[in-house]
This record gives sequence, C-alpha cells and structure tokens, in this order.
Amino acid sequence: MEKFDLHTHHERCGHASGVIEDYIEAAIRAGMTAIGISDHSPYFAREEDRYQPGIAMAKSEFPNYVAEVLRLKDKYKDRIEVLLGVESDYFPESVEVYRAAYAPYPFDYLIGSVHQTRGISIFNRNRWKQLDRSEHTAEKKLYYKLITESANAGMFQVLGHIDAMKAYFPAFSDIRGAEADIDEALGAVAANDIALEINTSGSTKDVGGWYPSDAILERALHFGADVTFGSDAHIPDRVGDDWEQVRSRLKEIGFTRWVYFRQKQKVVVPL
Repeated sequence: MEKFDLHTHHERCGHASGVIEDYIEAAIRAGMTAIGISDHSPYFAREEDRYQPGIAMAKSEFPNYVAEVLRLKDKYKDRIEVLLGVESDYFPESVEVYRAAYAPYPFDYLIGSVHQTRGISIFNRNRWKQLDRSEHTAEKKLYYKLITESANAGMFQVLGHIDAMKAYFPAFSDIRGAEADIDEALGAVAANDIALEINTSGSTKDVGGWYPSDAILERALHFGADVTFGSDAHIPDRVGDDWEQVRSRLKEIGFTRWVYFRQKQKVVVPL
C-alpha cells in the first residue's frame, strides 16, 4: 500500500527541529513509501535576505535547500521516494515574484498556503479580539477569497490547511455567512485539478483535530475535489501522524481515492 506524507518542515524555517534527513528516517520508520519535504518558502518579495527568521528561511538559503533534497532523493531512492516540495505563502500582489523564484527548480509539487490576511497572521489570537462580531463574516469571506485565488493561480498542486484560521480561534468554524465562499474555493480546487490537504497539525493547536473540518471535506467530495495527506510535521516524530485515522475517515465520508504528486503529476492512490 502506498503511504505518503507531503507536508514536513525542518530547522531551516526557524521554528522546526531536526534536519531533512531526520524526517526521511522518521518516514521510513512510519512505513511511508513517499515523503514530501516542504519547508516554508522564503519571503521572496521582501528586500531583506531573511525577513522574519523565526518563520522562514533566507532567500540565499533556498538553492541549498533544493540541492539537499535532491541529494537525499538520490541517496534514499532504494528505501523511500523523497519528493521535492515547498510550502509557499500566497500573497496576491507577489504571485509573479514567487512563480519566477520556483521556475528554475524541479519541484514535485508546491503547497499554496494562506498564512496572512490584511497583513495579520491567521494564527494571531488577538486579531479576533480587535474585531467586532459583525466583522467576523467579512474576515472569513476574505480568507476564502484568497484561498480561491490561490487555487486559480496555476502555481500550486496542493492547498494547505484551508481552515487553519480556527487553530487558535475554534469559533471560526461557527462563523456563518461564508458558505458560498468556501464552496467557491472547493470548486476551484476541482476545476484546477489540484488537491486539498488533510493536515493533522491541528492536534498541536487549541482547536485539536485536523484541517479542514469534516463538513468542508463533505463539500469537497460533493464538488469532486481531490485530497491528499500532510502531517505538517515540525518535529520528526509527527511524520505520518494519524495517517490511518484520516484514511478511515475519508472512506466513511465517501472518498474512494486520495493523491500525491510526482513531477507535478497526480499519483492516484485508492483508499
């Protein structure tokens, strides 16, 4: 059985522990047949080489990151398939800068993640304290507008953690009025033949559980959107976290397959 995890980080990003090889070895121990290395993209549109060192690697370090993954891909080719990825920020005003930064490299896939709206991190607890309840729906609608744009950008194979705004604000899931915006995002995933990530790192945040919610996954199935798996591991021991449970839950919801990507082409794996 093919067993894969497309979302892992390592020490270059400044907030994960361990080197890339630690995550590959952890994947082998976890019985994975493919492991994706997908550390946070540098802030390519900033003048500074390393803007916010605790969040992302330096621009000057990016070629070294790619070279290390490619070296390890070859080293481990007889034990596990190592896939070259990146978790890319999606900033609508900088799409072409990021697209050009990725173009020279042989990525297997790119994960597009919306980590900020209006310049504020989606993981910032205080953003909600500063908003009147009447503004909550507008904030949620903006978030899904950006996610839809990222799906339509023609740059990403995977969309990362599409309801991660609930991480430190679990009430996010209960905000009404953005249902059509979520549906539009899911429709865009299907229309662009990309995949939605089931990300198990919610278990490390206040919200617990996974991203996205079962309700969103049920809508994703309705729209015919493909799904993939990512632990979003920031420590090696979390590689493949809850893989079997996610697989079982997807089957209960009604999915018959999930996918991963090799050279930006879908590899379909029956559930």
